[in-house]
Amino acid sequence: MTLLTNHPVILSVVSIVLLSLAAFIGVRVAARRSAPDNGSREDFGVILAAALTLLGLIIGFSFSMATTRYDLRKTLEEAEANAIGTEYLRADLLPAADAVRVRSLLKAYTDLRLSFYRASDYEALQEINARTAQVQNELWAAVRGPAVAQPTPISAVAVVGMNDVLNSQGYTQAAWWNRIPHAAWGLMIAMAVCCNFLIGYGLHNAKVERHILLILPTVVAIAFLLIADIDSPRSGVIHVAPQNLQSLADSLRSP
Repeated sequence: MTLLTNHPVILSVVSIVLLSLAAFIGVRVAARRSAPDNGSREDFGVILAAALTLLGLIIGFSFSMATTRYDLRKTLEEAEANAIGTEYLRADLLPAADAVRVRSLLKAYTDLRLSFYRASDYEALQEINARTAQVQNELWAAVRGPAVAQPTPISAVAVVGMNDVLNSQGYTQAAWWNRIPHAAWGLMIAMAVCCNFLIGYGLHNAKVERHILLILPTVVAIAFLLIADIDSPRSGVIHVAPQNLQSLADSLRSP
């Protein structure tokens, strides 16, 4: 399931095949049974309508979950850029030599955070995370030394700002790990399979063209593609663009 949710296009193709197969199986099962009477058709219509309604609700709920997580990742990117920018200004509260050291590290740290948002390769991401942890230790040591040597309220402000910088990275990482649960995907796919089976079963009795069976699988697969794309931070087309971090990096490089 992880492979499918991390690759929305593959998920969409697999969904079309699986759901179309379910619909055609419904046709084959209906072909082996006698034609239902009017009462059975009415009961079947109620069941089909209820199943399709439930499928729509589950897809809508999953889409809402995906967009909420996407918006949270965007909000945390903005918060992270603000925390780094604020600490860059608070470096003035430290001794001159320490201030230069902190600002230099913050520039490198900002570039690492940009690389985190843009990385798509797992091995490259591991290297970025390792380097980020190293720079974080150096940043903390750079503000801890002056604060311990001269524990004043002014130096404490710089320490608090650095704490916000480090915490913002942790919040961002947690948001990128927070995805739609696999159980929700399983329920959604199972409900879609049942609905397409019922569609095939009902359309055989209605004597309609077989190509109509492909409409619902295609529509549902497109919905799955959109949900997975929004929910996947690194795969697909829809990504969180680090606009605030890029703007901050440009301003830090300017004279």
